[in-house]
Amino acid sequence: MTTVKRLGGPRALRAGPASFRVRPRPLLLVPAGLAVLALLMALNIGRGDYPIGVGEVVRTLLGSPENRFVVMELRLPRALTGALVGAALGLSGALTQSITRNPLASPDTLGVGQGASVVVVALTVATGSAAGGAGGALAGIGIPLAALAGGLVSGVFVYMLAWRSGLDGYRLVLVGIGFAGVASNIKWWLLALGDVNDASRAMAWITGTLNARGWEHVRPVALALAVLVPAVLIGAFALGSLRLGDEPARGLGLRVNLSRSLLVLAAIVLASIATASAGPVEFVALAAPQIAMRLAGTGQPPLVGSLVTGAVLTVGADLIARTAFGGVELPVGVVTAVLGAPLLVYLLVRSRRKAIL
Repeated sequence: MTTVKRLGGPRALRAGPASFRVRPRPLLLVPAGLAVLALLMALNIGRGDYPIGVGEVVRTLLGSPENRFVVMELRLPRALTGALVGAALGLSGALTQSITRNPLASPDTLGVGQGASVVVVALTVATGSAAGGAGGALAGIGIPLAALAGGLVSGVFVYMLAWRSGLDGYRLVLVGIGFAGVASNIKWWLLALGDVNDASRAMAWITGTLNARGWEHVRPVALALAVLVPAVLIGAFALGSLRLGDEPARGLGLRVNLSRSLLVLAAIVLASIATASAGPVEFVALAAPQIAMRLAGTGQPPLVGSLVTGAVLTVGADLIARTAFGGVELPVGVVTAVLGAPLLVYLLVRSRRKAIL
């Protein structure tokens, strides 16, 4: 007979000799987040020069031919790209913060976005192509591939610079911030060298945007999540052991350096693919794990909860960017940066207080 009884905070579920700890808040976070995400996506799809109600959006998604072209071809790819990009960034941030045991660690501080921006701007200036546009030699697949390569190389380079017979979370953050600062200056220098038209096109990408996103932007992120999410969840045991510290993890039989390197590589790949699809969408990878951790009431960022929270943040920010200023549509990266900057300040102050105490 199964019984449930209270043990301090979490509930204990007993089935014969077996006992399981059940935490309601982490379990409720995912379905509640998915429900909010579905509502935000329906609202986002309905916005535009031709407004569509939420009910009509749902009916179209369920197969109604009315408004099918507007919903399925013009607006759904943008909403899906935002959700998938946010999910990839949220999971990437949760991995980075869990591995380093540092709430300030994220792909943003690893310089993934800045490294991708440098490569994209360099190619745009060198070839005169339209960054992410329909014309030019590097349009379409060229810019995403360049951003992916730049993000991967930057993330791995920062990780290697921060390695000193092990990985220290604060050293990784400091090295990443330094690299991001250098990469940012190179980016602005390249923009100053280029033609003003090419620079303006590049700026539309490096601020992080979901404008004019189609199914070709959805597929790479969806494929990356389909491959990496199961792999990361399988490696959750290794991640849980790494949270205890290197020596306890080795005592449990874990190959610490290999496991940490593979998980960091997965985080870098997720962040790089997200950046390649929408440009550098700042602060989502930093904020989503911290928000999910507080909503779930756990001591470490929950992986699936962070994934869902990242999707909600990005789609919500895109909805704000499209509606808050009337006819002026802001890049989604501007909104996430404005919303995420106060959280970064809070985490910095909180970390300093902990260090003093």
